[in-house]
Amino acid sequence: MKYYKYFFLLVIIGCSSSKVVYDYDSQTNFSQYKTFNFFEDAGKGLNELDIKRVTYEITAALKAKGMQLTENPDMYINILSEERESVNRNTIGVGLGSGGRNVGFGISGGIPIESRKINQQLTIDFVESKYNQLIWQGIATSEIREKATPEQKKLHFQKVIGKVINNYPPK
Repeated sequence: MKYYKYFFLLVIIGCSSSKVVYDYDSQTNFSQYKTFNFFEDAGKGLNELDIKRVTYEITAALKAKGMQLTENPDMYINILSEERESVNRNTIGVGLGSGGRNVGFGISGGIPIESRKINQQLTIDFVESKYNQLIWQGIATSEIREKATPEQKKLHFQKVIGKVINNYPPK
């Protein structure tokens, strides 16, 4: 029974697709970057709990690629988030109708469904620490429910960060 709850969460979160774009300096040799850390002010636009979720997911993804979190890194990571409310066009339609013998009558209406969502643009910048230059950038645009639970937020960031970091290093 407990597994059905997680399956249901995955189905709901899986329905909201995220779009990912990335850019990088084509002259950069990315194999030289083996260590990373986060800027002190990384996470602008996110609350403290979401900053922890995002940095945890980025750290896990980069460690899986063989990189290490260290105090004197080869590159620093900056995280920016911009959010705006999504336009909700979901309604339930109600209608009455009658007709016959060339006479017609009809009434219809829409009842809005309250499921406010937020469009989120998450930007992840990799900055070379020696010269303080941007070397790689990933931007994910996704949608999340305004009243998402902590578990839903964790799964959301896991999915989004996974898609973004999948494109690093560039091939």
